[in-house]
Amino acid sequence: MLPIEMPITEIATFAAGVAFAGAVSGVLAGVFGIGGGAVLVPVFYQVMTALGVDEGVRMHVAVGSSLAIIVPTSLRSFQGHHARGVVDMELLRNFLVPVPLGVLVATLIAASISSEGLRLIFALIALAVGLRLAFNRGSWRLGSEIPGNPWRAAIGFVIGLLSTLMGIGGGVMNNTFMSLFGRPMHQAVATSAGVGVLIAIPGTIGYIWAGWGDARLPIASTGYVNWIAVALILPITLLVTPFGVRIAHAMKKRHLETAFGTFLLLVSGRFFWSLYG
Repeated sequence: MLPIEMPITEIATFAAGVAFAGAVSGVLAGVFGIGGGAVLVPVFYQVMTALGVDEGVRMHVAVGSSLAIIVPTSLRSFQGHHARGVVDMELLRNFLVPVPLGVLVATLIAASISSEGLRLIFALIALAVGLRLAFNRGSWRLGSEIPGNPWRAAIGFVIGLLSTLMGIGGGVMNNTFMSLFGRPMHQAVATSAGVGVLIAIPGTIGYIWAGWGDARLPIASTGYVNWIAVALILPITLLVTPFGVRIAHAMKKRHLETAFGTFLLLVSGRFFWSLYG
């Protein structure tokens, strides 16, 4: 619950920060085919830290709430890209089982891992993804064709697993996977929006189950999903996501990738500092 002594100006500042994060995440959902969780999770975590939410569930609620928000933003992003006919539906069909299976395993891990462990996972993945985005080169390739099964299924499982632990829609990881095998960036972005749907829906259900009945949860939470956070962010992200889709089809994304990669490196450093500083 919000502490009674907290000044209204501070509450307003936090609300404005969360609203700004929602706008940024919505644009990212369209531009990169991601749900914006990499932006939302650290913002939610800092807000809940300031509001005195129990440290033992703080990171779990940040991740679970992010996944709940990703459900409609990924759906809307996927709809926009699918209308343009650039989604790789064959790859998505191949991911129908392995990605949700990875999500299931991740929720089982989330049910037992500590807040510190979840923060460490986020920091490590953010570091790896941030480095990849910041130093990415279009010439980097592992092949000219996406590998078939069982490698394709294994990669889908890993994308679902790591994305759910991090509270993201899997777009950056799937973008990397597809681009390393020669797929056009626009197709990778569009397909990643569909991957986000496969992650966010079962992930939200899983985090609700994982945190069900925990006495340390903040007010208006169902399991590890806080509906106040969802209600604040959701309208904004749904409003701005179509703008991100238009940006994705109208400009080069190298500068955006560099900026987003730098942001992830800063977030990773912040979480490492909170653990070991």
